[in-house]
Amino acid sequence: MGLFITFEGPEGSGKTTQIKKAGKYLKKRDVSFLITEEPGGTQLGNELRKILLNKSSFHINGKSELLLFAAARAQHVEEVIRPAMGDGKVVLCDRYSDATIAYQSFGRGLEIGDVRWINNFATRFLTPDLTLLFDMPVDIGLTRAMRRISRIVDSPVEDRFEREEIEFHQRVREGYHALTKSDPDRFRTIDASRGIDDIHRDVCRYLDDIIGT
Repeated sequence: MGLFITFEGPEGSGKTTQIKKAGKYLKKRDVSFLITEEPGGTQLGNELRKILLNKSSFHINGKSELLLFAAARAQHVEEVIRPAMGDGKVVLCDRYSDATIAYQSFGRGLEIGDVRWINNFATRFLTPDLTLLFDMPVDIGLTRAMRRISRIVDSPVEDRFEREEIEFHQRVREGYHALTKSDPDRFRTIDASRGIDDIHRDVCRYLDDIIGT
């Protein structure tokens, strides 16, 4: 059986850059791996991603948002993550169920017990072996995120969450901090306000710890 490693963090934390670099590192080590993302990874997930991340003219309430993320995740786990782990691969996933707790429970104010139940139902209790949390002050992260968005010209802009009020993002960050305290054995918090190479070294160290050197 393979390993399941998730990359989490608020907007602009650089986790997507780091997951790509982590893949290159594992390739150098000749480790069989798969990089995937949420929402996404499947045909259904990609369609739901367009609804959930792209700013649109219609409103999505918190409960509907939660259930759409759960639907994408259920498909993703059964179609992609579990089969890859069964093949012995290291699965690197850009966001997973912790994001739903941080964003929909802490951010939106939904009851955390309900969010956990839905997450568990969607995943059949699949929990990451390791979660890397890329943490940074909200204002810095949002500045980075909006700078990245401003450079996008040839594809739909995924800015629905980035355009939430700053108080929402503060609650999300607090949610991630609460999660690390509740499960310290699984989480490794990385200071994402530093340079890309410094962060990457930390990522490689944590990968080596769980995979073996």
